[in-house]
Parts: sequence; structure tokens; C-alpha cells
Amino acid sequence: MNEDTRPIAHAARDGGGWRPPHDLADHLRCVAAQAAGFARGFGSEWARLAGLWHDLGKYRTRFQNYIRQASGFEADAHIRGEAGKAPHSTAGAMLACDQFGEAGRVLAYLIAGHHAGLDDWHGGLETRLALPASRQELNEAQAANPPADILSPGAFRPDMRALPGGRDGFALWVRMLFSSLVDADFLDTEAYMDPQKAAARVGWPSLGELSASFDRHMADLAGHAPNTPVNRLRADILAQCRAKAAETPGLFSLTVPTGGGKTLSAMAFALEHAHRHHKRRIIYVIPYTSIIEQTADIFRGIFGEAVIEHHSNAESGPSQENSQSRLACENWDAPIVVTTNVQFFESLFAARTSRCRKLHNIVDSIVVLDEAQLLPPEFLQPILDTLNLLAGHYGVTVVLSTATQPALSTREYFDPKQNLRGLSNVREIVADPDDLYRRLERVQVRLPADWHSPTDWDALARELAGLESVLAIVNRRDDARELWQRLPEGTLHLSALMCGAHRSQVIRDIKARLKTGTPTRVVSTQLVEAGVDVDFPVVYRALAGLDSIAQAAGRCNREGRLERGEVVVFVPPKPAHAGLLRKGEDACRSVLHGCTGNALERARFGQYFERLYRACDLDEQGIADLLKVDGTTLAVNFRTAAERFRLIRDEDSVPVIVLYRGGDSEVEKWIATLRKDGPQRWLMRKLQRYTVNIHRRDADKLLRQGDIEEAIPGLYLQVSDWLYHPGLGFNPDGTPPTPTSVIA
Repeated sequence: MNEDTRPIAHAARDGGGWRPPHDLADHLRCVAAQAAGFARGFGSEWARLAGLWHDLGKYRTRFQNYIRQASGFEADAHIRGEAGKAPHSTAGAMLACDQFGEAGRVLAYLIAGHHAGLDDWHGGLETRLALPASRQELNEAQAANPPADILSPGAFRPDMRALPGGRDGFALWVRMLFSSLVDADFLDTEAYMDPQKAAARVGWPSLGELSASFDRHMADLAGHAPNTPVNRLRADILAQCRAKAAETPGLFSLTVPTGGGKTLSAMAFALEHAHRHHKRRIIYVIPYTSIIEQTADIFRGIFGEAVIEHHSNAESGPSQENSQSRLACENWDAPIVVTTNVQFFESLFAARTSRCRKLHNIVDSIVVLDEAQLLPPEFLQPILDTLNLLAGHYGVTVVLSTATQPALSTREYFDPKQNLRGLSNVREIVADPDDLYRRLERVQVRLPADWHSPTDWDALARELAGLESVLAIVNRRDDARELWQRLPEGTLHLSALMCGAHRSQVIRDIKARLKTGTPTRVVSTQLVEAGVDVDFPVVYRALAGLDSIAQAAGRCNREGRLERGEVVVFVPPKPAHAGLLRKGEDACRSVLHGCTGNALERARFGQYFERLYRACDLDEQGIADLLKVDGTTLAVNFRTAAERFRLIRDEDSVPVIVLYRGGDSEVEKWIATLRKDGPQRWLMRKLQRYTVNIHRRDADKLLRQGDIEEAIPGLYLQVSDWLYHPGLGFNPDGTPPTPTSVIA
């Protein structure tokens, strides 16, 4: 029997033998201190007590016997007591309720959920706390005589009157405290279990150092930029962003026509604002997973490895999480984070530990919402409520960056159900957006003669084939393939069925060809409309929302080399499916019907978004009601709200790591590492570049056929070479399309 009988939190091997076990009291004190530091400014004492009591149940003799025997640290420990798992996350929750009554339920949410996630009160945590086994867990933990300082709440007295945002902010505040607890728990556990990984988390450069790198980059760009009207305007926008950064933190809009240099100007504002107001990090949020690589590449070219790129392609599902996958997940501790709308907003409403752990690192940050017009209308109300809370109570500055600002101010309609609680006190960064729009007008838009008469693919292909260089943007992946197959050899294709590494390579090829004047035809889905700086003389756009047409126009005559580029809007053969795309089309038709002037006049966008939002339920899943707190019981439906807040329904698609071998691909090396060592944070970052999402029914079929395999729960690997086409990307049908001569 091992002589060390002190209560332990964890045990791990070190080489061939056992390292000293992780002392339980030390673990609780360290987590308490770190959680308190994370929650400084919004609830450090709450977080400290949650950390001190989160593993109180591990003092139980039954748990100590279990962990020693299950880990192998003490193989015959089961002789001293019961065998089998021993729950440990309810004892501290019970103690909190005993100590503080109803106010203790705040701590109970945190402690009871630190492994399984935040629960609903009714039918969840309330029931769990009432079980006799929960009381027994606390009694057994106390009977083990934990140190007095562990059991004592000290001088803490809960004050429910000082919550950030009051009752309306209760749910977000609890999630912020939960984030502080679980990240502290993860990090202290990691420091014991994997000291090398823990050591790798330190050493990020400061935002001040990164700002110097940015200034050098921008000076170099200015030195090589031709003295054109467009470049002079970009320089003016950049200067305005730097100057406006001195203003008080809060909510800002950056309204700049596409091609006006929004990406770098928004970063200039963020870096200067961080310097003046002591912000901790910059979080750049992008609407599509399919284009995140482009912006991340731009920033990595300036800031190097200080940028992390984080989206959800390689995450395990909630039912498939394990300790290894949780330790490999991101906590956004880097100075610059590039992420997606899905990852950012689903995390803000999450209940899972792996998703929530990053939330406290949003505090005192600058969040740039790129292409803010793409905030999902069906979740718009809870999103705006949360942005107001972040800006008002957590030191977050939010920048709504877009060429087509959505109508996000408060709106009241005849039907109160459609009323919008909008953003408060949004300040525009650019002095005169209307003047900018006039000066950056570079295209002529040709609208359909008949908004209800579709153009068939063959006729459209003949039109496009008669043009030397043209970009055609369609609404669906299938449409892109249909049109691409009808065009001459050498036509390029872009869609989300191509992995990020492949898309990046094709975009580089497109830019190189356009720069040298090589005839270039491209068929793309809407992924090309944001974050992809290409410049075509002619752009065709399938009927869509007015904002999408404006984004497409931003890929036409982008540098102003022509007097006017041409944007052609056509009605595609198949209408959009009923839903948001159809509503966008209808609102666009309504605004542009009978239009004889400039179709992209800035005033039209406010009209468009008002009509779009009026046609939508802005809280389709009832998230705001689910997160309302009952002032008597502190009941909140955390888990149900998280399950319903899904911008993309997880059950419909699965991620597959593909065998793209173009460029300098090292995907096979990373796959071999994944098979050998399992998921690791750095490895998941590498593999994101080689991941596509496919429909679950296609994945099930390919899995049965042996064409893909499940590498880790929820993440699949391509096995059959024929699945990935060098021009079209992932091809679950396996039918070789034409044309065959493509740039890979």
C-alpha cells in the first residue's frame, strides 16, 4: 500500500514511475486564487469560493479509494472501501446552499456544473440537490475533516443587489463566473498533468509590441501603394480610425464601403484603443468558417504566432467530450483571436465547460464583428441584449464593421412581438459615411428586367463564357457545381466543400492571374463576399439579400482601375429554400422594385434590414425568456437555452479532415500525429485548415462504405483518395465532374 495517504485531486505517471500526487487542498486553494483573479471586477469572491469548494466531494473516502485504484497509483486501494466511481461535484454545491440559503444557488450552479456543464434549475439542479445521495456526499466529505480554511467562507457575504446588469444580466454573470472557475480548474489540472503544455501557454507578446509590428506593416504598405484616389481614401479611413480610438470604450460602428480597407482599419482602431484604455486582447469575429483563414492569414503575416484561429470544426460534441478533449480546447488566452460568429456567440450562450471556459477572457477586450450585417436575425434579440451587457458591464468595446450597417437601433412595431431592443449609444467611427460611399462608387449595377423570370444555367454559362474575366456568385454549393460544369476548361471554383488550405491556394492563384491580366473565370458561393480581396471587371450575382449584392459589388473594380465595373444581378433557376435566404430575396425585391437610381445607395440598407427583420422572429427559440431569472428561486434554464442557441444545427453536419495535397500540404503528417497522440490544442489548429463540414447522411453513408473513419469522437478522416476533387473539393458522390483541367 502506498504510504502517501493525503487526500489527492489527481495522479499521473512521470516517465516510468509516479510523480508525487496532486494534493487536493493545494488544488482547491490554487483554483480558488486563479478563479478570483479571472473574475476580478465582476465577482472575485464568488469565484474564489466556487474554486475552494468545487472538488470538496473528493475528500470522501470512497472517492479517494476510487481515484487511487482507477489511476493505478494504488492498485489495491479498493480493498479499503467501495469500488466504482464516486461523484464529487455536489458536496460543494450543498455546502453553498447551507451557508447562504437561496443566494448559495449561484455557487451551486457553478460547482455542480464544473464537469457536466451548467444545468437548468427546474428539473435539473433543483432535483439533484434534493437527492439524499447529495446530502450524503457532503456529510462524507465533511467527515473526512478537510482543512478549516477550505470549509470556511471567510468574511464573504453574498450581495445580490450588485449584479452586473441587474436581473437582466444574471444569466451572463453566472456564465462569466462559471468560465472563471472551469478555466482555473483546467489550468491547474493541466499544470500537474502536463507541465509542458502549461509552460507553452505563457510568453505571448503584449498588444504594445504587436502594435509596433502593425505600424511597420502599414508604413510598408503605404510606401508601396500607388497614389490612387482609392488608396488616398483608405489612408484617410485609417487615420480616422486611429483618432477615434481615443474615445470612451463602448459600442462603435465602422461603416466603410467594401474595398475601403475595413479589415486593417478596424485593427488599427483596436490596437490604439487597447493602448489608450488598457484592453487585454482583440477578438476578431467573422461570419463564415469558410473565410476565417483569409483574415487569419492577413493577421499572421503581421503578428506571427500571436494570432490564434479558432472555430468549431474540430470540436467534440457535448456527449463525446472527455478529459483529453477538454484540456485541448481553447481558452482564448492569446492577444489576438480570430474566430467565427458560431464559436463566439454560441460560447456566450453555452452551458458546456469547454465552450464556457473562454468567456472571462472576453472581459476588457475589443470585439470586432466583421460583416455585422450577417448577425443571424432569428437570434438577433438575445445577441443584442448580450452585446449591451458586455459593453455596459464587462469593459468590452464592440466594433460593428461592415459596408452595409444593419438596423440595430431600438424599433417598435404595431405587433409588440416584433419589437427590437436595440444597441445603446453606438458611435460611428467614420465622420461622413455618405461622402465615402459617393467617393468610392466604382460599379454600375444591372438589375433583372423581370424579378420573377429566372435565367437557366446554360444561358448564363454562355454569357459568362463570352467574358475574359468574370466572377459569378451563387447561393448554394450545388448551384456552383452546376454552373462550373458548363463553363470552359480552366474555370476556377470556390465553395465550402474545399478545405481552408485549398481555398487559400485557389484565391492566391486568382489574385496572381488578375494581377498579370490573365483571363480568369471563377464560380463561387457567397464565401467570396467577405474577407476575400479580389478585383474583377465584371461580377454576376444570383438574387439574394441587398447586403449580399453589395458585398458582391465589392469584388468588382475594387481598386478603381476602371471608370465603372459592372455588377449583373440575375434570378437563378431555383429559388432559395423557404427561410432566411427567401426572406432576404423578398426584402431585396421590395426595396429595389422599380429602382432607377443607384441600387446600392446607403439609405437603402436601412430600409432593407427593417423589412427583413420585420419578416423574422428575432428570438425564434425564446432564448431571452429561457434566461430570465426568477427573483425568488434564482431559476434559469441554462442548459435548455444553450441547446436551443445553435446558429448551425450540430446534428445536420459533421467535420471531416480531408486529404488535400496541394501547395505545401502536411496534412498526412498531422493525421498521423492525431492517430498516435490524440487531440492536442496545437494539432487541432493545424487540422482546421484541412477540414470541411458535410451532411450527416453523407457521412453515415461514407462511413458504412469505409471511405471515411472516425478518428476521435465526432471528427472524421478521409480514407479514399477519390473523395477529394482537385478543383471542387470534397465530393461525396465520387463522380468525376468536368471540366477536368483545373488549378489545384
